[in-house]
Amino acid sequence: MHKPRKEMIAETRAKLIAAARHAFGTIGYAEASMDDFTASAGLTRGALYHHFGDKKGLLQAVIAEIDGEMALRVNEVASKAPTRWQHFVDECTTYIEMALEPEIQRIMFRDGPAVLGDPALWPNANACTASMTEHLTRLQEEGVVVPELDPETTSRLINGASSQAAQRIANSNDPEATSKKAIAAFKQLLEGLRKKP
Repeated sequence: MHKPRKEMIAETRAKLIAAARHAFGTIGYAEASMDDFTASAGLTRGALYHHFGDKKGLLQAVIAEIDGEMALRVNEVASKAPTRWQHFVDECTTYIEMALEPEIQRIMFRDGPAVLGDPALWPNANACTASMTEHLTRLQEEGVVVPELDPETTSRLINGASSQAAQRIANSNDPEATSKKAIAAFKQLLEGLRKKP
């Protein structure tokens, strides 16, 4: 019994992404050989070119998958917050703290920016900014953050700061210590948005 074509395409893509993710996460993008991960997935280099164009296209697909997982985890943590403000803070800091995890550290915060450029220009960045803008707009309406801020501009600045913090942790000789400093500085930065009683 043959599988439907759509199912076969999805399986092939998933196999290539899984093999590439393992290689990128363990030995890094530069060292990962297309022949190695196509062989480990039991596929040809032609399949890789057909589905992703090239190694860089495959990295983008891996990043999209990890980014989706990170977003789910961030939302899960933030959803437990007692207030909208705490939800916002937890959402931002959880993202930064993930830079301590080896796979995320290497793929999302070291190799990703080195190969694909500024994370603020990645396809997923707009969704993140939109979500943050919505949070800030609501916090402004509730009188939690100062009224004179433009929510979208502020979101882009916060997004940039969290991305820089995560990259700093990922490229540090002591990620744990750097993470503590980055989170403390980041929380202080966010406090500046709050309306003083």
